[in-house]
Amino acid sequence: MTPQPLATPAAATNAEPAIFLRNMGALWRADAVLAQRIDDLPLDAGLAVEASRSGPPTAAAPTDDGRRIYLHSRYDPVKEAERLVAGVDLDDTFCFVVTGFGLGYHVRELFGHLRGDAFIIVSEPDLTVLKTALENVDLHDLLASKKCIFLTEATTAELHNKLENVNTTMLLGAKFVTHPPSNQTAGAFQSAMRSQLADFFAYGRMSLVTLAANARITCRNVANNLPKYVATSGIGALRNRFRGCPAVIVSAGPSIRRNMHRLAEARNGAVVIAVQTMYKTLLDMDLVPDFVTSLDYHEISRKFFEGVEDTGHTCLVAEPKASWHTIDAFNGPVRLLENTFAQLCLGDDLAARGRLKAGATVAHLAFYLAEHLGCDPIIFVGQDLGYSGSVYYAPGVPIHDLWRPETNRFRTLEMLEWERIVRGREILRRIQDVDGHDIYTDEQMYTYLQQFERDFAATPARVIDATEGGAIKRGTERMTFADAIAQYCDRSIPDALRYASVDGDGQGIDRLRAARDVVQNRLDEIDGFRDLCTETLDVLEALKGLLDRPREFNRKLALVDALRIRVRRQARICHMVSAVSQLTEIRRFSADRRLEVVDHDSPERAVRQLQRDVNFIGGLKTASDDLTEILTESLARFDDMIAAT
Repeated sequence: MTPQPLATPAAATNAEPAIFLRNMGALWRADAVLAQRIDDLPLDAGLAVEASRSGPPTAAAPTDDGRRIYLHSRYDPVKEAERLVAGVDLDDTFCFVVTGFGLGYHVRELFGHLRGDAFIIVSEPDLTVLKTALENVDLHDLLASKKCIFLTEATTAELHNKLENVNTTMLLGAKFVTHPPSNQTAGAFQSAMRSQLADFFAYGRMSLVTLAANARITCRNVANNLPKYVATSGIGALRNRFRGCPAVIVSAGPSIRRNMHRLAEARNGAVVIAVQTMYKTLLDMDLVPDFVTSLDYHEISRKFFEGVEDTGHTCLVAEPKASWHTIDAFNGPVRLLENTFAQLCLGDDLAARGRLKAGATVAHLAFYLAEHLGCDPIIFVGQDLGYSGSVYYAPGVPIHDLWRPETNRFRTLEMLEWERIVRGREILRRIQDVDGHDIYTDEQMYTYLQQFERDFAATPARVIDATEGGAIKRGTERMTFADAIAQYCDRSIPDALRYASVDGDGQGIDRLRAARDVVQNRLDEIDGFRDLCTETLDVLEALKGLLDRPREFNRKLALVDALRIRVRRQARICHMVSAVSQLTEIRRFSADRRLEVVDHDSPERAVRQLQRDVNFIGGLKTASDDLTEILTESLARFDDMIAAT
């Protein structure tokens, strides 16, 4: 955004124009949207400001109950800020959440104590407070550092937009710092913001744990899906294929039972996208969806497709990280999405195809697919994101077939459903459903809800929640499924348009053979990389014994620099190996951040730096062995598909 002319601060506040212009210049570069909002305020907007006894200004603001309270000391606001920050434990904290900005004295003081990549989040809803601070207090260095993030709205979209890029650093250690007067002037907002931030921390923690835990199986799934990846089409040709047509996303939440009988009514006038859990259920109703989505890591997902003949009219859209057993089990056309690890394995030309945003669940993937197809509106049904009726799944889903041998007259499916819920009692939370009733959800589903709400805020399409149950979803229009069908699904979609979506799968045996050769080359490169890791570890271990002999240490250290250059020349393999062991990358990230707060010349830093490098290179060497095993398995699958073609 191009900076606009700045408003001149009102003379009534005794503001210094030079301070305001200097602060606003820094804010424009750090957060142009917020700077524009402040600049749009009336010229006379601001709090009444008066000089403290020590000189720096203070200001009074109204409270929620109609009183007025000073935001800082009338005697010495700077000393007051120093005392507040002195009571904060700064060790091992990389994110400070400050509730309330006031005139910024305490935030500026805290900023002076930051080390390394530590940063500050300020929750402040009152733009006039911020404007007054910018007019009266020199905050240029704080703002110019871009280490101060302002949250002015307690919404999921605000948090995700502003904090997504610092999510990992936040999880290394975050601490709340309360500015007491701001709790009195905006107590309800600060309470809501604390709750939103707690949810965001939970979302980030869940995402990071999932990433680390599933890294190896993800790479293995992608590698084993590579033959199908190069032999089938992507989704590029489907972009805007159904522009302006409604989409119905059929999920497996408990509330779907209310509207199962209506799905056939929507079939002709909507693009039907089913999550994999509902595929067999829909076919049993003689309702063939246009698309079905899959991304689950575990091979148990193949149960959703086993025993089903090719309908001729359903296309599986899946992320390559989905279990290859699941992809193999689907009898019909498959379109796999573009994937970063696949690109590393195959190169850009062989791996090129359409990409969608990364989704946490098959329902997210279905939503992104509907956007890609150009569908509008996008209608959700069966998307509860909570345990409506105290059950986990819709009736008749394939998982019930797996449970059925465990049932008897004393142990019903409903009891097994409830046991499935209470096993996660430690992460359960109570929320209100769309009808105002209390229901349970869990931490995982709550993070899914957050991602959906962020997506709904960003999409240009109309999103309709026709689930008629489950969690409230901000950013959607609530409607009964019957009304949504009547209003939007009243025109048939031509069969020629619908069935063209499943055409054009074959890519030829030449691509298979070319891809196999590339994977074989990657295996050869991994052997060299593993040897490099071994050589580097030997040098690092030798360095650990030379810490008390600086001259010998420095001579040996030159070998490490030469080895680093050789590693950089194998950037592709290094990225592939790191992808297999995300935990190694996370640990290195954490170690790097913590090293930055240790004095550069201290012996402790050298010891910790060496140990970080030993742990990192050792992790890469182990991951190299894992990657060799993974790609060898992939080669065998290439050979099988080439032989069968």
